[in-house]
Amino acid sequence: QLCQWFPKTGGPHVYVQQAFGPIVSFFTGWTYWVISWISTTIVIIASIGYLTPLIGTHSPSIMVMMEIILVLMVTMLNFRGVSSAGRIEFILSLLKIIPLCIIPIGALFYFDSHNLVPDRSIEAFPLGNIISSVTLLTLWGFIGLESGTTPAESVENSTKTIPRAIIGGTACVALLYLFNSIGIMGMVPGAQLIVSNAPYADAVRIVFGGNWYVIISVIASIICLGTLNAWTLTSGQIALGLAQDRLIPPIFDRKNSYGAPYWSLTISCLGIIPLLILTANQTLARQVLSIIDFSVTAFVFVYAICCLAFLKILFEKNQPFSAKIFRYIYATIALSFCCWIIYETPLINNCIASVFILSGLPVFIYMQKRK
Repeated sequence: QLCQWFPKTGGPHVYVQQAFGPIVSFFTGWTYWVISWISTTIVIIASIGYLTPLIGTHSPSIMVMMEIILVLMVTMLNFRGVSSAGRIEFILSLLKIIPLCIIPIGALFYFDSHNLVPDRSIEAFPLGNIISSVTLLTLWGFIGLESGTTPAESVENSTKTIPRAIIGGTACVALLYLFNSIGIMGMVPGAQLIVSNAPYADAVRIVFGGNWYVIISVIASIICLGTLNAWTLTSGQIALGLAQDRLIPPIFDRKNSYGAPYWSLTISCLGIIPLLILTANQTLARQVLSIIDFSVTAFVFVYAICCLAFLKILFEKNQPFSAKIFRYIYATIALSFCCWIIYETPLINNCIASVFILSGLPVFIYMQKRK
């Protein structure tokens, strides 16, 4: 709805600026931009990890080199502009359908309810903690549903196309997640699944046998590649929108002959590489889960401020209350959900997520002095 009202490039910060002005808008946009490429780290690691059945297991240094090469390749692709990146994303999305539809259907013939067992370390947790942790991990799977709003000015008939894409896409993803999660958890023994690095490959070994798992591993890697491409595109558009609104230095507004914001894309790419090097260490592998926790929490901050912006803009609209009541209801539900997630998140995670927000303070001060 916010995108329908304000179809501008940049996404969340555009709506916040309409409601609360440039200061809150800057920190919203900055947080959204930083988290967009920090959270991409996990997608890159997963994409290369799924190739291990094909390329074998290598030392952490070789794996991180392949991850860096992958980031550079996708960034160069996005230098060709929104249209090229969008066409590639469409092809990659079609390839996703193969394993995401075939495997759950095959899993029905191998389903065993005894495989649905929790990790023993989780069983000791209070029910409230389990629900909040599961919600956080589930929300991670849907993070990015709003990214369709970021290139609004490059989308034809954006006020209709983008809402349809977000609602239709989210509904399809929800169904795919449901069928795939139940299928794989019911087919692969729990003890094996807990430590698996490539659950789809493990599932294909059971269903088809032979070397089919290698093909599925490659397709699963392509799925991750599609997500990486989408987030790379989004990161560039977020920074571009911030620069167009003069919230960050104008260097981010520079475009090449294809209309791609090359400095925005380059800096986002350079921000990912240190995180890949950091997580290459086997002893630091568990930091991936921490990145998920911090990223989701920071994203929820962005969602919450957008809900507040929505309510403020809606209140100021010159319409009878009866015409706005439905929007008030779903905005209040969305805000309540965000507040619950933040409340249930450990204090240390909220503090670290706040650091992502405050990391933009030097840039904000610089821009104020520049003005």
